[in-house]
Amino acid sequence: MEPGSVSFHPDAIGDAHAAREWYALRNEVAASAFLSELDHAVAEIAASPRRWPAYLHGTRRYLLRRFPFAVVFRKSQGSVQVIAVAHSKRKPGYWKAR
Repeated sequence: MEPGSVSFHPDAIGDAHAAREWYALRNEVAASAFLSELDHAVAEIAASPRRWPAYLHGTRRYLLRRFPFAVVFRKSQGSVQVIAVAHSKRKPGYWKAR
């Protein structure tokens, strides 16, 4: 698979925006750091998607280091699709129907 072929499920984009907004209301530096770490996660996933452990329903996940979120993704039609930017403690598995 070519590095860099990552797409986002529309709801995953919503997840990321909601998390960024939550941090921004509290601290703009934290919001910026969240986006930076998310960008790093996506770059790592794009470079080597099979490196990350198998998760639920044919997905894999990348755990963010500084924030309680996981990037849940799967291979889809020759690319990688991020299906959730999921908080690790809230509504577990809410993304399974995506």
